[in-house]
Amino acid sequence: MRLLPVQFRPTPLLEAASSVIRTLKGAGFDSGIVGGGVRDSLLGRPLSDCDIVTAARPEELAKLFPGSRLVGASFGVSLVRHGGFEFEVAAARQERFYLDGRHPGEVRYTRDLAVDMQRRDFTVNALWYDPVTEIVHDAVGGIDDLERGVLRTVGEPEERFSEDYLRMLRAVRFVSRLRFRLDPAAERAIRRLAAKCGELTGERLRGELSSMLTGPDPAGAVRLLERTGILAVVLPEVAVLRGVEQPPEFHPEGDVLTHTLLMLEHMAKPDPLLAWSVLLHDVGKAVTQSRDETGRIRFFGHETAGAETAAAILERFRFSTAERDGIVQAVRNHMRFASVPRMKPAKLRRLLADPNFPLELELHRLDCIACHGILDVFVFLLDRLAETPHLQTLPEPFVMGRDLVAAGVRPGPRFRPVLEKVFDRQLAGAFASREEALACALRLLDSGG
Repeated sequence: MRLLPVQFRPTPLLEAASSVIRTLKGAGFDSGIVGGGVRDSLLGRPLSDCDIVTAARPEELAKLFPGSRLVGASFGVSLVRHGGFEFEVAAARQERFYLDGRHPGEVRYTRDLAVDMQRRDFTVNALWYDPVTEIVHDAVGGIDDLERGVLRTVGEPEERFSEDYLRMLRAVRFVSRLRFRLDPAAERAIRRLAAKCGELTGERLRGELSSMLTGPDPAGAVRLLERTGILAVVLPEVAVLRGVEQPPEFHPEGDVLTHTLLMLEHMAKPDPLLAWSVLLHDVGKAVTQSRDETGRIRFFGHETAGAETAAAILERFRFSTAERDGIVQAVRNHMRFASVPRMKPAKLRRLLADPNFPLELELHRLDCIACHGILDVFVFLLDRLAETPHLQTLPEPFVMGRDLVAAGVRPGPRFRPVLEKVFDRQLAGAFASREEALACALRLLDSGG
């Protein structure tokens, strides 16, 4: 057991947690702050997470904190409100016989906090801090690993990852977030077990992947997912982009996955919708690649194919409808910026006023930076936004689908293109009234659009 005297920077959160721990220790129960909060504090980062581990059983905790609420009966986890904060307080325990890659078959309480540390995922997360004595306790070598910048499992890697397959993705997330190296034994175990990630639910995968994509090194995370074999299991549609060649005159950076990773590297700030849009914007290229008679590589319709693939991926990961719609629209529309210089004013106005436009514009900027580096269209659109902020809102269309139905027209696929044409003309000032716009729509329908 290594004991490290250290004084954490005082904060209201730390003081409240310390008060809870003093109460527990005063009643004879060894207790401490555990996990990511200790790790981050030792790395000089602000204490933002303050979970507590204690030798007290849930019923003993409840006597000391009558307002506590048991939220994880199987694991002895209670919520304690104190000093304006809510803390997860877990009874120290042992876990054995993991049968399904997530849930232990047996849980036993222990009074020894060092024993509890043995069930945790990584050594750097298995440190506990006693704020009363101001000592960090290390029973697993986590302090040395922090100093060396290595992510290592507690005990045998394959055993730890088999207890919860999500730990393999957590390993990638921590490596990219902390800028650590992955322990070689852990990486070998992940390679052997990567296929098991296919058994994880979409919701759990989404949470880890989104955290990676909005972390400090999203491209590094995807590279490590690829290197360990996880990417091919959880996102095969992205993994196959490696080796998909692109025309060098437009993409000197290389294949489609290289281009995508460069875009992730250039993201200015964490944004989950943008990150997923970047990751998926070219997934249609793997199935649409062709060569013309001159040998030039083409990807006709890749944005449409990509939107369909992206929708399926986002559904698999259980994204909300609003999130899915925004990302899919960005994927479908990412090629339309090439036509901006030729757009009629009405169509340009519709583009600027689209609620999804900020996302699509930033995706376009990253797309350009990661290949030819020409930002003329991006700058032009920024100038238009600055010059005409009033054009970022659109008037209500004179004619909608219900108006055509009321005029006796049977609904069908012709409605959308006709309504768009009529609205463009409305924006251009072609109509003095709704009646004129409706008459125009009916003429277009009669003439085939």
